[in-house]
Amino acid sequence: MMTRARKAKWLIGLVVSAGVLLLVGANAHLVYVAFESQPKCVAHLKENGSDSGRYRAANSAC
Repeated sequence: MMTRARKAKWLIGLVVSAGVLLLVGANAHLVYVAFESQPKCVAHLKENGSDSGRYRAANSAC
C-alpha cells in the first residue's frame, strides 16, 4: 500500500506531466497553423503616403 505522502507526490507528478504535455501540444499547434495558413490579399494603399484611417502594407505580396 502507498503512503499518503507517496500518493501526493505521484499525483503532483501526474498533474505536472499533463500540464507540460498540454503546453507542448498547444505550441506545436501554433507552429503548425503559422506554417500552413496563408493570409489572403486585402485592400490597402499601394503607394507611399498617408490616407486617414488606411494603412499601407510593409511588403505587398499581391
